[in-house]
Amino acid sequence: MEQYNIIDLFAGVGGLSYGFSKLPQFNILAANEIEKDISIAYKLNHPDVEMLNCDINSLTEEVLTESLKGKKVDIVVGGPPCQSYSTLGKRQMDERANLFMQYKRILKILQPRAFVFENVVGILSMDKGQLFKQIQREFEELGYSLKHQVLNAVDYGVPQQRERVILVGFKGINRYRYPQPTHGEGLKPYVTLKEAIGDLPVLKSGQAKDYYEAPANNEFLEFVRAAGATSVAEHAAPKNGAHLIRIMEALKDGQSKDDLPEDIRPKSGYGNTYAKLWWDKPSTTITRNFACPSSSRCIHPRDSRAMSIREGARLQSFPDDYKFYGSDGMKRLEIGNAVPPLLSVAIAKQMIEALKEQDTTE
Repeated sequence: MEQYNIIDLFAGVGGLSYGFSKLPQFNILAANEIEKDISIAYKLNHPDVEMLNCDINSLTEEVLTESLKGKKVDIVVGGPPCQSYSTLGKRQMDERANLFMQYKRILKILQPRAFVFENVVGILSMDKGQLFKQIQREFEELGYSLKHQVLNAVDYGVPQQRERVILVGFKGINRYRYPQPTHGEGLKPYVTLKEAIGDLPVLKSGQAKDYYEAPANNEFLEFVRAAGATSVAEHAAPKNGAHLIRIMEALKDGQSKDDLPEDIRPKSGYGNTYAKLWWDKPSTTITRNFACPSSSRCIHPRDSRAMSIREGARLQSFPDDYKFYGSDGMKRLEIGNAVPPLLSVAIAKQMIEALKEQDTTE
């Protein structure tokens, strides 16, 4: 069986690497991540991958040749940090918004057959759509034929609404076909919060428990739970003050601050702050602030508390044995910025098909 070599840029904790690492046709040679703690987390989960913990500017041709031990890279994957493109943040054409030029520089050095460039949907409207057009022009300049599509993780079994732009480039004819949804209308039902985290024990603010409350009784839980595992890590509820606890307990399923009694209603914040998730629906998009009720809709609908790190990881579809590293805030950053593993599996499977088709027709 032919193996295709990969390098993952802006790798984070390895969500995009996950899908490629699970298919025997792929061999991840190296990954680049600038943040020390996040690079350690990546290495804990992908011990055989050469981790290049440095600014991407430092990846010269010499450094890459040495790190890759002269092996040819077939596919580059990764997406530059998305804060500049996010519609949630202050969108700005800053240095980070131009990190795609570093991605291009690496492509020019390595000349892979294909690449997968992942980012938030906000990149499509940045600078009135001119930024994404520029990105496409830069990649086409290197001889790549491009396709892009917005994929929603919820359509692939992830218990979360999370849209991402997936731009795929191929040298020669681009035969990549985007994965067909497996969940949604007429397909398998979307995975709900209850199905994704309902097996974890009830917690109150400040509590921690390390066991499963119920057996794995659905396809999603069978994916995230290791066979025979009896304990679970990182299931601890952040400790909140009495006033915030009162707010969280006053909310019903799916309600937000505007539904609160006036005497405890926060005076500031957007409509989706101090808001409960729905127990029988997928989660809204989670961010690094998934344990901060004043930042986004993230209050546990059953327990009326902030979400645990394990629950955040579940909503991204990380298996329970996937490791995170650093402070609790750092672990939430690692989870909130990641590509959901189940989405990466769907993307990687289609890459195999496109490569096979290209090999037999060209």
